[in-house]
Amino acid sequence: MTIEVTSTSADGYTTQSRIGDFELTIDATDEDGPNPNATLLADYASCFIPAFRVGGQKEGFDDLGRIDIDVEGDIDDDDDLSAIRFHLLVEEDLDDEFDAVVDRAEDICHVHAALREELHAEISGETGAF
Repeated sequence: MTIEVTSTSADGYTTQSRIGDFELTIDATDEDGPNPNATLLADYASCFIPAFRVGGQKEGFDDLGRIDIDVEGDIDDDDDLSAIRFHLLVEEDLDDEFDAVVDRAEDICHVHAALREELHAEISGETGAF
């Protein structure tokens, strides 16, 4: 399988990317869209949620209900991400299985696998949250 993306910047710091039938605007100055670091954080969380759901199924939880992830990313002096933190709010009460589901989700999430290890999210959470 190959993923094809076409990205174009006519001028300035805004880039329009075409991903299949979808368009995505990313702007380094946060004027016309989110910046690349914010987009990476959203992409990571968007990958982690379905991975967490699959991890939950593998641990015997068929329906986790609503899942929110509050994401924080630390930016260093060079404007590079230096740390990422996830705090999950999960509707289903996972009792003592939260960490087991997180471990499975980390193994499943493709963005997690693509990031260098020191940028893997530090994950905390609450279950039975809604």
